Amino acid sequence: MPEKELSRLSDRVLEALELAIDQGDWNIGESLRHALELSMTRGSGGANFVERRDYPERVEAALKKLDDLKRQRA
Repeated sequence: MPEKELSRLSDRVLEALELAIDQGDWNIGESLRHALELSMTRGSGGANFVERRDYPERVEAALKKLDDLKRQRA
């Protein structure tokens, strides 16, 4: 990860997710995936609002690695 100040909650959750993946911890990774999704979409609309967004490449890469880890564990 590039040296920069992490100012958003989603940045910190993503960093934790990447660490969990590096350590092979699928269970924590799944919890962090959920936390990441929540942190990226919180406060974005009303009760029935569904946000559709493209995730940044770094997020996509982490989610793919987590899915790969899950398949290895199965």
